[in-house]
Amino acid sequence: MARNRTKAPFSLGALLALLAPLATQACVSHSIRDDLDRVSRRTRVELAPALEAPEVDVESRETVRRTLAAPMTAEDAVRVAISNNRSLRASLRELGVYRGRLVQAGLVANPAVEFDIRHPNDPVQPVQFDLALEWDLTHSLLAPVRAGVARAELDAARHRAAGSVIELGFRVRAAVFAMQAARARLTVATRALDTFAAGRDAARALTEGGNVIALDRVTHEAAYESARVTVAQLELELLERREELSRLLGAHGDETAWSLRDELPTVPEQYEVVPDLERRVITASLALQEQRSALEAHARRTGLTRAEGLIPDVSLDVHIEQDGPFWEAGGGARVTLPLFDRRQGTLTANEATFDAAMERYLGAAIDLRSLARSARNRVLSAHARAKQYATVIVPARRRVLEQWMLQYNAMQIGVFPLLQARRDELDAQMRAIETAREFFTAKAALEALLAGRSVGGDSMSSMSAVELSGSASAAHGGH
Repeated sequence: MARNRTKAPFSLGALLALLAPLATQACVSHSIRDDLDRVSRRTRVELAPALEAPEVDVESRETVRRTLAAPMTAEDAVRVAISNNRSLRASLRELGVYRGRLVQAGLVANPAVEFDIRHPNDPVQPVQFDLALEWDLTHSLLAPVRAGVARAELDAARHRAAGSVIELGFRVRAAVFAMQAARARLTVATRALDTFAAGRDAARALTEGGNVIALDRVTHEAAYESARVTVAQLELELLERREELSRLLGAHGDETAWSLRDELPTVPEQYEVVPDLERRVITASLALQEQRSALEAHARRTGLTRAEGLIPDVSLDVHIEQDGPFWEAGGGARVTLPLFDRRQGTLTANEATFDAAMERYLGAAIDLRSLARSARNRVLSAHARAKQYATVIVPARRRVLEQWMLQYNAMQIGVFPLLQARRDELDAQMRAIETAREFFTAKAALEALLAGRSVGGDSMSSMSAVELSGSASAAHGGH
């Protein structure tokens, strides 16, 4: 049966002229190269070129292998992790999800084609054909608005990816400092163990000679065994720190034989926090930039919903019909009037989502100022304590040991006070190492905050000199 439509002259050129400006919305690159370049510029870090490839490269790059094969600095380790860490690579590849949504949002609607064939009952009449083409005009006109929402969401994803790059850099630096400190603490603990062994051996010899009581001997033996446990714990910590760094580097197989070139750096004499810290942190914050892009996306989504609720849903159609020996062409439109459903509920939900996001944005800015002050306090406190240990306490303990050594050489004291002084010096060195690590980790966290990412401190609890100090006190209690 023929459709009852109003016939109108049809111009294919007019339809193409209408489609042309809308079709340009689909001319968006599918590659994430531009997104990676923006992340790279924002973080000042070179990203792996292979990330824009459609396939996942299973093997690491040769440059990564060469870097891992030689002793690394902290910055070498950061470069390897940025290139080789699979979690970061996954986060960067997820930019393609938002890039794809942007491409999809800007596409115009596909036309629907309907083809009918009718065979009349009258054998004299020829077979009749109908061809209809229908196109959703409203959906296509709103494509730029939908693309605006997707573009804002892509911007938020870029800020989030840049934050992941900065956070990984901090985590690698903190892991390097932790491993360097663990190695230094193990060296000191081994020296302390030798001191405890000397005390134990001296106590045994004096006990056999009848010069000390059995309680002193067993006290020194217990202190030595406790020190052995401490050394074993520090050996485990060093292994754990190494595995933690290996995971961050994305190293596996033969690559896990990497080594670090440097020891824990020396704490600088002076350290000053940059002026106007809070303003700089607020300006650089990638989290706030991400939330601003999310707010823009919410606002654009609200505008899209409002437009969808007010603009009639219009579909244009063109049809060609055969009527006997003649062909007829015409056009029409289908209009859905927004009388009842004007997207009121969705609009209310979107507005509430925007308001909630704005509250979180303002709250995040307040919290960020507090985080900046806390980061400044931590780094200044750690620097002061590290300098106190390095310039005052450790030298003082060394001078005490020297004075005990003079007394021992003059045969004014026995061996046990001298050994105790040596243990006290090593205990101070252990604490100096830990405070130095704390300073460099806090400094890296503050630098990450100034680069745009709020990061936490070192999550793994470190072995301090407390157990060595306790063992030394126990041994000292016998005299």
